[in-house]
Amino acid sequence: MRKILCFVYESMADFEITLTCHMLGWNPDKEFISIGYEKTPIRASSNLQYIPEMTVKEAISLDDVDALIIPGGFERTCTPELIELIQKMHKEKKLICAICAAPEFLAKSGVLDNHLYTTTLGEDYYKENELKDPFPRQNYSERKVVRHENIITAKGRSFIDFGIEILDYFNMFDDDSEKSMLSKSYKGE
Repeated sequence: MRKILCFVYESMADFEITLTCHMLGWNPDKEFISIGYEKTPIRASSNLQYIPEMTVKEAISLDDVDALIIPGGFERTCTPELIELIQKMHKEKKLICAICAAPEFLAKSGVLDNHLYTTTLGEDYYKENELKDPFPRQNYSERKVVRHENIITAKGRSFIDFGIEILDYFNMFDDDSEKSMLSKSYKGE
């Protein structure tokens, strides 16, 4: 069974990935594994508690992974082991998905240097907070969701489209009309 890793961390915006995980769960060939910096409980922005099943460091050694999904959040600590995992998956052309502020992890790992992307974090965020902007802004797109090769990024409020695009990446739709119909269904259109 192929694995999909979900990175969980303190104050993550868990609503941004729960629908995606629910829909991907329709594929019986995929196993979800929550990963974190430690195997200790974290509290998401929803105030729900999550306990990672595996550490990021342990996940680096896995060889049967198809995807990494990262939600946005306010406490984005990017460690060397997360960078190593992201770079390894990118080198192996595995799917890497990040929504809202989470593309910052991808920017810090260097994988956005040659990919189009989107994010909720604009240049003003870094200026106002006196932080170094890690993004290659020349590759930025204002679209809600951007899929470029093995990288899918999305703005935070586009979590439905984010999930639909990930399902499409895994060929879970028979055609574009089925993809559109599911999107409209979840949006109440």
